[in-house]
Formats: sequence, C-alpha cells, structure tokens
Amino acid sequence: MSKRAYFGTDGIRGEANRFPMTAEVALRVGMAAGKLFMSKDDRRHLVVIGKDTRLSGYMIEPALVAGFTSVGMDVRLFGPLPTPGVAMMTRSLRADLGVMISASHNAFSDNGIKLFGPDGYKLSDERELEIEALMDQGLQENLASPMGLGRVQRIDDSQARYVEIAKATFPRRLSLSGMRIVIDCANGAAYKVAPEALYELGAEVIPVGVAPNGFNINEEVGSTSPAAMQKLVKDYRADIGIALDGDADRLVICDEKGQIVDGDQIMALIAGHWASKGRLAGGGVVATVMSNLGLERFLKARKLTLERTPVGDRAVMARMREGGFNLGGEQSGHIILSDFSTTGDGLLAALQVLAVLKEGDKPMSALARQFEPVPQKLENVRFGSGKPLEDAEVQGAIASAEERLNGSGRILVRASGTEPLIRIMAEGDDEKLVSQVVKEIAGAVKKAAVAA
Repeated sequence: MSKRAYFGTDGIRGEANRFPMTAEVALRVGMAAGKLFMSKDDRRHLVVIGKDTRLSGYMIEPALVAGFTSVGMDVRLFGPLPTPGVAMMTRSLRADLGVMISASHNAFSDNGIKLFGPDGYKLSDERELEIEALMDQGLQENLASPMGLGRVQRIDDSQARYVEIAKATFPRRLSLSGMRIVIDCANGAAYKVAPEALYELGAEVIPVGVAPNGFNINEEVGSTSPAAMQKLVKDYRADIGIALDGDADRLVICDEKGQIVDGDQIMALIAGHWASKGRLAGGGVVATVMSNLGLERFLKARKLTLERTPVGDRAVMARMREGGFNLGGEQSGHIILSDFSTTGDGLLAALQVLAVLKEGDKPMSALARQFEPVPQKLENVRFGSGKPLEDAEVQGAIASAEERLNGSGRILVRASGTEPLIRIMAEGDDEKLVSQVVKEIAGAVKKAAVAA
C-alpha cells in the first residue's frame, strides 16, 4: 500500500462515485475506524455522523452506517449540520468517534469524509494511517454477531443543540437587535442553523443560499462566491454580510459598503479586541504561511506574535494546542476560537465580529481594514500528471524570485493537498515585482506540466 492511499490533507476527498469517494471505500472506512475506536470493554460504542447537503451524501452515509454497525458500533445520525457542530456533538454525546460527510467549499460533484476523535479534534496522521492499514486487510475478521450489530438512530434536535451552543458564545449582555444582517449559507450545512441563531440573538436576518437541492451547494453562493452576499447587503442597506462555505467551517464578511473582509482581517479584528480585554491567550495568533505580511506587522506593533504553520486548519489547531493559543486561522476564513470549538467555525467567528461591532458602535467599514495588506499575488496552475515542483526550471524560477524579493517579501510554491494544482503565492512591498515573479514561476510550472 502506498503511504496515504486514501486520506489527504483534510480527510478523504474526491469526485463522488469515483475512487476514493465510493460507497465501497466508505463501507471500509466505517468498518476499519469502527474496529480501531472500539475498546475491549463490553459497553456500547458510539459514532455520530453529520453531513452537508450534497446529493452523494445519500450514498456515503448509508455505506458508513453499514460499516460501523457491522463491527458492532451504534450510530447517531444528525442530518445536515456544520462540521464544527459535529465536532462539538462528538464530545457532548460522549461518542467514540465523529464523522462529517462534506467536501467543504468544493462543487456538489465532490464529497469527503472527515473523522473526529472522542475529544472533538480531527484525527492525527498516525490514526489515519492506522485506519488505512485496516481498510486494506482483515476486515472480515471480528465482525459482530447478529445480536451484536450496532443500532442506528436519528437525532432530531442536533441542529437546535448547535444553535444553543453557538448563541452561548455571544456575550450575554449584548443583543443583535437593530442590526440587519445578510447571511449566505452556500446552500450547505448551515442553511437552517445560521439564520436561526442570528434571529434568536435579535437580528433582522436576510438569508441567501438556504434552499439546498443536492446540486447547488457553493454554486454562485457562499464564501467562495461572495458576490450574492455583497449585492444583497447593498440592496437591503444591511449593516454586514456573512458568507459561510458548504460545511460552515469558514467565512468571509463584507461591510455595509460591500467591501470584502478576509480571514486575516477578521483575525486581526478579534485579536486586537481580545488583547485589549486580556482575553488573548498565548501572546499572539497562529496562522498559516498564506497569511499576509500585513497581519504579522499589525500584531508586532501590538507586541503580539504571529506563529506560522503549514496550510490546513489541522496544522493551525495543533500549534494552538502546543502553545496555548486561543485564536488562529487561515486567510481563506477558517477561524479557530479554541475557547469554544475544536475546529474552524464560521458562525462562531461571525458572532465574535458582531460582538466587536456592537461594543464599538462603529460601522463595519470602520473596522474592516485593521491593517494595510502587503500586495499579494496568488496563481493556481492545474496539472495532469508528474511532479512539476521537482523540475529544474521550476526550481530555478523559484530561486531567482527569492533573490529578487531579497527580504522585502515572501514566496510560497506548494502542491494543493486536495486537487491537482500547484499554488504559487508571492507578496512584498513592490507590487509590480510580486506580479512578475508569480508570472515567471507559473510559466515554468505550466511548461513542466506539459512536458510531463
């Protein structure tokens, strides 16, 4: 078996009904993970399963259920629920394992399986490799007896429970009354819970992306397509727009003028506010190598640090736990508030921004730009096969770019963990130079991809 035959950077992901996102693989995941997480004692063991609104969820969910029940594990089904909600409920129901069926911000044609341990945190690489090893051997051993099969039950109030947990993170002395909020749920997992939580906290809510049909998740709505939210904010003269992605673990915001506020600005806003109240733990923020140099300078000016990790909220969370940080995230809008959650949560991050907005009594546009971003250019190059990053010309173009930026910026070239893409990012004070070096590296990557 090749190392990591199924799992990528964020669980198992791929096109629905094509390897590895098939019913058979889902069945094997259920059997293998079930075996691994069942201890030797004779109590009933429990796995909880949530999903987003993709059509293929109806294929993946029963396959997982069949796998888990066949090894004797009981199953509780949540139906559509945000990824962070599944992580929370794994802990609160004292489950042995949590599963989220989602491909996050990808199109409906993809799907994925994310696993959470009993502590609500995503599984480590080591645990995933153990599951992979079991998936490829000996699944027929230790099957449950006819009497010992797992029982399955739907949990009807899982969404209501998550709404209550989310509301409890908003300062009790504050209310959202008098605020008009556009919330875009991407026709995804939060289509019920996010508008409900905001309404119950007192806001006037204008929802969009709340009519899922199995095919329209992330389609011209959500955090990757914020134009729908921006338009509604202007049309309704709303105070703020919030756009979540398909599984609601990330967000982008726009101010009352329709200007986008990305994850870096959101982290700066929350960090500054929490630091002023003595609530920021760890002396700074954890973010990835993709976060803007401007965020680093903003924090430094406040005697706070920016700790950088590889891309992915799992890497951010691991560093937060190591260093005792309670705020971290990604420029793309994964914001982790570890006082409340074990993974990125778009709704909880939005509620913290709304709390700052209510306390400061200023419009969102006055808070939207906490720092001046350093010019940053990002280009993705799709490739068919081979390893373009190992090509000598590509390596030469990267070395040349680093030399020309000469300490006044950064360059980052990496392969995507979820798609056949090479991601090229450069930033620096000289915008023209930044664009030029990205163009040159992209050209070399394209050439290498064709040659392969």
